Amino acid sequence: MRAYILKRVLLAIPTILGAVTLVFFAMHLAPGDPASLFIPPDLPPEKSAELYAQIQREYGFDDPLYVQYGRYLTKLAKLDLGKSLREGTPVIKDLQRRVPHTLRLGLASLAVSALLGITVGVISAIYRGRWVDHLSMVGALFGVSIPSFWLALMLILLFAVRLQWLPPSGLGDTTLSWDGLKHMVLPVLVLGLGGAGGLARYTRSSMLEVINRDYVRTARAKGLNERVTILRHALRNALIPVVTILGLNFGFMLSGAVIVETVFAWPGIGRYLIDGVNGRDFPVVQATVLLIAIGFVVGNLITDLLLVYIDPRIRFE
Repeated sequence: MRAYILKRVLLAIPTILGAVTLVFFAMHLAPGDPASLFIPPDLPPEKSAELYAQIQREYGFDDPLYVQYGRYLTKLAKLDLGKSLREGTPVIKDLQRRVPHTLRLGLASLAVSALLGITVGVISAIYRGRWVDHLSMVGALFGVSIPSFWLALMLILLFAVRLQWLPPSGLGDTTLSWDGLKHMVLPVLVLGLGGAGGLARYTRSSMLEVINRDYVRTARAKGLNERVTILRHALRNALIPVVTILGLNFGFMLSGAVIVETVFAWPGIGRYLIDGVNGRDFPVVQATVLLIAIGFVVGNLITDLLLVYIDPRIRFE
């Protein structure tokens, strides 16, 4: 098991490096110049040119692109993510404040997605072809199709503006306080419902493949309770592809939080990334994308390890 984990971690390094490299060059090749953002608009042309050259030298923007890339990788190897160009604060300290908020949102959304998606998928497979199945799949289709920003705005309009049951945005008090939990409800619903739709469809498809297998029919023939037959024999084997999707959903929820956190003014890494892109803040964007890529890798690794316990037939060499 240790050898397998080490192998997976080593294989993840090229994936993370590729994501970092792609974002680095995309940010530098995009139109616009971050140095020009520091120059006041009312400054005379001579002063502007002088200040522009000074900023270019200070941040190393006048060096060739490959030199900047090598310098960035060298700092990254030392866990130095640089400083924000706009705020002047160390990026790693900003992320330390924001990552717990995004993780709280992502894990809660993943729990809602798993609970709702698997439950709906199992019920839909059991009642295949009936009105329950059709209604469940229509709901799952809406969950997959509805844009998260539109759903977020509609929920804010209904529950925050019209009914005034929940706050429209912000973080609230501490996580375990009632105010903090109320602030989490809407963003968790938006992220969780989107993931639950696809998960329900995968669960239904996987359940239909195993629900008529010989071992399930044998369990029924022995007189086992239908609930025990479904949960212990059918669902356990059907969960193998579902758990894989759950691992991917964790990474997608981290990246999907970019939109949700912006709409709900949630102080996580998603909103931090949007602010960095709008301000062409290279260190912020690169560090945030690196963190999201690590989230995908960690989610896949945890998924592979969980599959060992779900299906004893799986062996890693």
